[in-house]
Amino acid sequence: MAERLVVIGGDAGGMAAATQARRRRADMEIVALEKGRWTSYSACGIPYVVGGDVAFDDLVVRSPEEHRSRSNIDMRVQHEVMGIDLDARHVEVRDHEGDTTYRVGFDRLHLGLGAVPIRPELPGMEDAHVHGVQTLEDAAELLDDAERGALKRVVVVGAGYIGLEIAEAFVKRGCPSVTVVDRGPEVMGTLDPDMGAMVSQAMREEGIDVRSGTAVAGFEHGKLLTDGGDLDADLIVLGIGVLPNSALAADAGVAVGVKGAIKVDPRQRTSADGVTAAGDCCESFHLVSRQQVHVALGTVANKQARVAGINIGGGYATFPGVVGTAVTRLCSTEVGRTGLTEREATAAGFEYVVAKIESTTRAGYFPGTQRITVKMLAEKRSGRLLGAQIVGREGAAKRIDVMATALTAGMTAEEMTALDLSYAPPFSPVWDPVLVAARKATDLLDGPA
Repeated sequence: MAERLVVIGGDAGGMAAATQARRRRADMEIVALEKGRWTSYSACGIPYVVGGDVAFDDLVVRSPEEHRSRSNIDMRVQHEVMGIDLDARHVEVRDHEGDTTYRVGFDRLHLGLGAVPIRPELPGMEDAHVHGVQTLEDAAELLDDAERGALKRVVVVGAGYIGLEIAEAFVKRGCPSVTVVDRGPEVMGTLDPDMGAMVSQAMREEGIDVRSGTAVAGFEHGKLLTDGGDLDADLIVLGIGVLPNSALAADAGVAVGVKGAIKVDPRQRTSADGVTAAGDCCESFHLVSRQQVHVALGTVANKQARVAGINIGGGYATFPGVVGTAVTRLCSTEVGRTGLTEREATAAGFEYVVAKIESTTRAGYFPGTQRITVKMLAEKRSGRLLGAQIVGREGAAKRIDVMATALTAGMTAEEMTALDLSYAPPFSPVWDPVLVAARKATDLLDGPA
């Protein structure tokens, strides 16, 4: 009999591994199990569907039918794995459409379980006007509710990437009142507070009511209850964050680590023989802090799954780690971050200097130039870059990729000043803001101890 690979999870962490394995093993039987109705979709695009930038169907990269016809993968949707038996080498599956339960045996098992949204135990959480935004099922329900009538008051709980993007989406829909509530001191807890404050100000300039330092106490129909007073709401969207969906694996005896994420080695192998994992359900190695972290990003999921699939198919590949790079946009303001924040650098035991500069996205005299603020952290003595954050207008955020490349290469601030970056007035000043920040960091490192 052909060797059978069972893949749990129909999105990036699962199907990127399945397709890579298929490319190397035409003889392998591959069964993929997904509890939802859609496969291989971009959850990151959900806010842009809500805002009307893209169509719902455009988010699906590959349908179940395409997985079957193009990759010869037995793709089963609305089939939820209820349990894993590593000794007997089978999974127990609930077919929700057929209302039956059955078992599927495996020789190899790949876990692309994804993440689960954080849902605090608060009264009224299950109210129909409270929505999540993690899956396409969530998006379909949110759109249905949003389009049912004219929304006057939308409240977004959580001011991370998704929360801000959803707030922007409802501003674009013309909602007269959009409020963002977050318990942190400023929006975007992945930034330092001084940079987060710039984003908060930009949100207020767009007409968004920002309630930072505010804790949610519960939900009532038509209201969000907080420690700063009640907020009327026709619709509430939760963007509080996610945790690794690792309970199935942990219950089966697979080792878990930080935040309960599945432990994996550089080849994406778990502690269980013949079992791999990738994506939001598992850990990553941080190349700067040298610690295990949980990073729930589609970029990471696709890379890890590719590595897992190559190894499942008999090849050899490793995933070296992450530096935590991310970008987002709030109306006309762009945000980028990579590496460690001040809080994270301190927690990791580093001493560092902070260089913060203001510049422009193009030559100062060129039409359309916009302001940009760059913050850079560099380790004392070594001068090694530890992290960077950017807040600015059009043309600002993607500059973070230069910083991410420098972090991955282990470059110092001084080495960065010599980078031969491109220049033309429509794209940058003669000294790109990234290089200006590196110069300032170098000056601070060379100054008095």
